[in-house]
Amino acid sequence: MAGRSVDYNNFIQPDRQGCEIANNWQTWDSLRDEFKNQIKEVRQYVYATDTTKTTNQKLPWKNKTTIPKLCQIRDNLNANYLASIFPKRKNNIVYEPETRDDDTMAKKESITGYMCYATGYKRYKEEIRKCILDYIDTGNAIAAVEWVDERVEVLTPPGNQKTQVGYVGPVPVRINPLDVVVNPIAPSWYLAPKIIRSIVSMGEVKDILQKLSTDEDKEAYQKLWTYMKELRRNFSQAPEDFQVRDNYLNVDGFTDFRSYLGSNYCEILTFYGDIYDPETDEYLKNYKIMVVDRHKVIYKKPNPSWFGYPPIVHVGWRYRQDNLWAMGPLANLVGMQYRLDHIENLKADIFDLITFPPLKIKGYVEDFEWGPFAKIHVDADGDVEPIAPQWNVLQSNEEMRSIMALMEEMAGSPKEAMGFRTPGEKTKYEVQRLENAASRIFQSKIGQFEETFLEEIQNMMLESARRNVTSAMLIKYFDSQDKISVFLDLTPDDLAGQGKVRPWAARHFAEQAEMVQNLTTLSQAPLWQAIAPHFSTIKLANLFEDMFELSQYDMIKPYIALAEQADAQRIANAQAEMVMMEALKDTGLTPDDVTLDPQIQQQSINTVNQILSPTQPQGQPNGFGAGLGQASAGSGRQGKVY
Repeated sequence: MAGRSVDYNNFIQPDRQGCEIANNWQTWDSLRDEFKNQIKEVRQYVYATDTTKTTNQKLPWKNKTTIPKLCQIRDNLNANYLASIFPKRKNNIVYEPETRDDDTMAKKESITGYMCYATGYKRYKEEIRKCILDYIDTGNAIAAVEWVDERVEVLTPPGNQKTQVGYVGPVPVRINPLDVVVNPIAPSWYLAPKIIRSIVSMGEVKDILQKLSTDEDKEAYQKLWTYMKELRRNFSQAPEDFQVRDNYLNVDGFTDFRSYLGSNYCEILTFYGDIYDPETDEYLKNYKIMVVDRHKVIYKKPNPSWFGYPPIVHVGWRYRQDNLWAMGPLANLVGMQYRLDHIENLKADIFDLITFPPLKIKGYVEDFEWGPFAKIHVDADGDVEPIAPQWNVLQSNEEMRSIMALMEEMAGSPKEAMGFRTPGEKTKYEVQRLENAASRIFQSKIGQFEETFLEEIQNMMLESARRNVTSAMLIKYFDSQDKISVFLDLTPDDLAGQGKVRPWAARHFAEQAEMVQNLTTLSQAPLWQAIAPHFSTIKLANLFEDMFELSQYDMIKPYIALAEQADAQRIANAQAEMVMMEALKDTGLTPDDVTLDPQIQQQSINTVNQILSPTQPQGQPNGFGAGLGQASAGSGRQGKVY
């Protein structure tokens, strides 16, 4: 029916600004179609069980095997990134004040203690792990920070008193890169306006509206909720051929706007940044605007964050010039993965042809079944001959190995990081130098993640705490240096101040090994004799405890070796005396007799030494019962008595 496509205006009451934000979402999302296709293809290969699940499904081969090399590279990078970012349980946050008044020990202890408490919460590591996978899979990790209150009341004896337990504080929230759009040609991520898409149920929308509403605008939010319900009811009663002409109302994941409204789900587009408001003729700076159903504004207020830009952090793996969407380490390895699967299935088909070769039949041949001891009846001119395939293709294993090694290097994951040594004879210093050079890509990418992403996330967490902590609180964190749990009573003033926190957990294994190697080299140089008196052996031991991650074993204690050596000497003396008594028992002599007679003393010593170390030469008398000599390592009961 003519004109039916515009009848939807009778149902909806669009906000001009909400429609503009929805249009921007659709425009910016369409500009990254190639980027989304790359992500889709990489994920297909990572989770593929055979080539039919990938873009390689059109191979003309009978076999459909896929070699999960991309998946292995992804897991290898993920394991090494996690090991570098979360090396162990340690206080890895440093507070750098920007004013003289904030440069106090109390202020530094309060802020670093609170950040250790916040980053020690389980959701922090869970969300950062998700971001690391995004960093590898898509080349883009995006996150924001939200304030959570997870306290619950529990009854504690005696008297069943109610006590609130649970975490209260900031947590990072991972954002799927496919749910965020920006203007890709903006000068920087921080300056670019952003739109975040989220799909929630109608019940969750009502909860959001209740949290946003205040006493002043409670009635307006109630009218908005009523409008959303009426919109869905009216569309459900519209004719079947009802159409919507505006493209911005085509919600992703739904066939049309009608099916979207009947799904009991609601799309919310959250805009962050600067935008022009045509209704008020104002240019809004650093605003947060929420749009529901692609046309209705439900929230429009200045961004509460103290930062002058949207509180959404982004880091890219391989940045593109003049494009904010970065490239991941796996994206340009898909072609090599295709090549691997191609060669593998070609080899498998050749094996099948060798085992079950095709037959060339010449002349008249009666029907037969091909198999062991099969009888084939042919006429005078007939013949049956197997066709030999090109078996030299089976020698392609070396080519496959070189392709897989090249893929590892291209992804910034050298063999040394996997525990394999490159071929060739090397000195101990050359090995270290080559390993450091081979892992520079890895060190660069993990340092980039820490400086660009983790540092910003932690400063946003601190800023959120400064805004939301309104009363005194008790926090607890573990001090890995003193190996104790620390409790701090903090007030809002303790967190206030001008300064930044910096994480320093991301230390690659090669950097640790390089420091150990340099110290070892220095200790063997002549220069060490001059500077050794100025080195603290206790702090040097603590350094090696930190480098080798031995703190959990509690091995390093000041001068513990001297005390253990003294205990060992006492045990050795007692054992020597016990052996001497056993040796004199059969002779009928007493210790006094041995002490008074030098000849008997020498004979007794020789007897004990034969018992302790029969193959060692006899010792010379040098007093009685002085103890055992040095025993050879791993030689059993060996030693001498003097």
